[in-house]
Amino acid sequence: MKSPAPLPEQQSLATRAIHGKKLYAFRGPVAPPIVQTSTYRFADSGDAIRYAQGDPDVYVYTRYHNPTVTEAEEHLALMAGTEKALLFSSGMAAITSAILSVVKKGDEILSTPALYGGTYRFFRDILPRHGITVRYIRPDALGSIVSMATKRTKIIYCETPTNPTLGIVDIAELVFRTRQAAKKVHHRILTFADNTFATVRNQNPLALGADVLLESATKYLGGHTDVMAGVVAGTASFISGAHTQLKYYGGCADPFAAYLLLRSLKTFDLRVRCQNRNAMALSGFLEAHPRVKRVLYPGLVSHPGHQIARRQMTGAGGDGFGGMVTIEVPGGARGAAGVCDALRVAVNAMSLGGVETLVSIPLYSSHVNMSAAELARHGVTPGMIRISVGIEGIQDIEADFDQALSVAG
Repeated sequence: MKSPAPLPEQQSLATRAIHGKKLYAFRGPVAPPIVQTSTYRFADSGDAIRYAQGDPDVYVYTRYHNPTVTEAEEHLALMAGTEKALLFSSGMAAITSAILSVVKKGDEILSTPALYGGTYRFFRDILPRHGITVRYIRPDALGSIVSMATKRTKIIYCETPTNPTLGIVDIAELVFRTRQAAKKVHHRILTFADNTFATVRNQNPLALGADVLLESATKYLGGHTDVMAGVVAGTASFISGAHTQLKYYGGCADPFAAYLLLRSLKTFDLRVRCQNRNAMALSGFLEAHPRVKRVLYPGLVSHPGHQIARRQMTGAGGDGFGGMVTIEVPGGARGAAGVCDALRVAVNAMSLGGVETLVSIPLYSSHVNMSAAELARHGVTPGMIRISVGIEGIQDIEADFDQALSVAG
């Protein structure tokens, strides 16, 4: 029998998501098994000795590592095109552990201001208790990174597109300015990018020079509203440090959640493509609707970050601007609640990235417990509705929003 022809050096995202590294013949199950155990049998005490000597391949305890979780991490690293990925129990566990693997008392973080509310509250309420300062840079003035950076600066943090206002941060420019700042202060400064809204299907911060990629795998990677997980991707040395935080803060992923995530990755590319298309169509429909004051979607020419989004997202063909749309309706929070309560296809729920269309009011969800000044800094208004566009028929989604806006109006 002839040997199989060699595969292309780089497989597509869909192929990497489905198969991981296993592009070869082997005997075993097609679906990866769930290794649902808290601890592992040793063949003899030699295994324990190898573990004690630092052998990372000896399985000891699932808080440290687990075969099903490792399989999911290998897929995620391949999808991001990086050396390693680390799976956590939630997106916030991933964010907090990755950050705490770098900063200590006396250090500081420079961040763009529009952030997921949980990240912002971690920056505002928790890090100061550890003696860690966060200062904010304007995304439209990234050159200020150079002047603001000091010897205390260890991380430049951004989220793009932002939650919930869909603001766009120029990742390549941020990386360039960070490198200039690092030369000024004579030490390395790491760039972190929360890529949850875009996903690696639409945007890869690592390919644009960022050091660390963060995603809530609860969202698009999981995609079925039934998994809690988070992922950090980057170099092997960085992931090793983040893994230490995982072990001692305990934010490890459950094997069953890792199994569900592996299942979801098989349809990831298909789902996100459909959500992109539906979001592009819905944003245009809503922009023309008389009962909508404003539509924020990076794929619209009217969006202030559209040109940057075209450059750094895979959206030049209209197929890569993501599945998130934010609208503002008349009547403030009461008007937003009226629209959400009148929807029948879209579900009023506080998450995103699933196959079903979800809506939420940022004032009561992602950005709750913020002052008026903080909401203004994040660009959040009372009449905003965040829409996570699903994969239902686009005509059904549009008709649902049309009737809900008419009823609420």
